[in-house]
Amino acid sequence: MTVADRLKRWAQQVKRDAVTLWFAGQHPGTPWYAKALGVFVVAYALSPIDLIPDFIPVIGYLDDVLLLPGLIWLAVRLLPSEVLADCRSQADVWMKTQGKKPSSRIGAVLILSLWIAISVALWSWFFHPWP
Repeated sequence: MTVADRLKRWAQQVKRDAVTLWFAGQHPGTPWYAKALGVFVVAYALSPIDLIPDFIPVIGYLDDVLLLPGLIWLAVRLLPSEVLADCRSQADVWMKTQGKKPSSRIGAVLILSLWIAISVALWSWFFHPWP
């Protein structure tokens, strides 16, 4: 197995686990802390808008390469094994029938809200310094 094949397989597993977290967020057996992290990760992963835009050289892809897979790994580790197995099977069926990951408008709204909040905070800090 070549390095390219291993990377492709790993990327497919990360994509499947993002969809797995989507199903885990709706599963009654998911603990609240795993559900909270999973909802955040899924909203971010399925959002069409990135926290760090991809057009920014090098760091634009850092969230896609490091941050997102790390958060997905952590959220999956928090799931009980029976919930994980059930949600992974649902994710496999979804990926085979739909052929793509779902998208999240809520995730896009959350990311846009975060960007607006950061922009307002920076504007306030630069143009209205504390006395």
